[in-house]
Amino acid sequence: MILYEHPLSPYAQKVKIALREKNVPCEMRLPIGLGTGAGYASDFAAASPRNEVPALIDGDTRLFDSTIILEYLDEKWPQPALMPSDPESRARSRMIEEAMDTHYEAINWGLGEIEFMKRATGALATELISNAKRQAESWWSWLTRELGSADWFSGRTFGRADLSVIPYLNGSAGFGLAPDRDSALGAWVARANARPAVAATADEATASRNGLYALPDLIAKGLFKREYRDYRLEWMIKTGGLSVVLEGLDKKNIRFSPDFA
Repeated sequence: MILYEHPLSPYAQKVKIALREKNVPCEMRLPIGLGTGAGYASDFAAASPRNEVPALIDGDTRLFDSTIILEYLDEKWPQPALMPSDPESRARSRMIEEAMDTHYEAINWGLGEIEFMKRATGALATELISNAKRQAESWWSWLTRELGSADWFSGRTFGRADLSVIPYLNGSAGFGLAPDRDSALGAWVARANARPAVAATADEATASRNGLYALPDLIAKGLFKREYRDYRLEWMIKTGGLSVVLEGLDKKNIRFSPDFA
């Protein structure tokens, strides 16, 4: 079994944590040319028509989209189960995962556009970062309410909702935004990061961050195009970065999801 991934992709991190929690062996591969929008290996392109990670190849089975891959893993390797057993908790886990994969992911993605891609500097960068901090803190309040007095979002044990939250909060922490360590959410972050599956995945992400600082030069040369799609595009516009989008379109150094071939 092969998983095409990138260590910094929270979507790929979700799947890697699940594989490690289930102790399912899988070869991890980084797609050649990721971020260029072209030149992908045929097996990756066939598995992921959106040219996005993660993509899973298991024999003749080819899957893209982290949520669908997680469903597949839980059905093929049901133990340990990552989804709660009762309908209410299962629906709640899916709700948390969806919120993190869309609204929260866009915050971290936008911060990456500023810190690593240098698409905004000066007063504009300050405004975008300030707005991102306010948005993240609002989501932390929501997550705190969802966690309540429980140890885990998924209920009595670590599960799908938890592995769907921790990559994003670790991503925010990389930008200096993290809930108070003494808060209920901060204590949950510590518990989650103490799990070997999470720790290994987080360490891989941290180790890969340094390579991002070379990207502004590649963007300027048109050799790297970061994908603007759905909630990411919405975030940049509503948070005050419309000029960033317009400049990227003008310079042709941003991209959108490709048409399916």
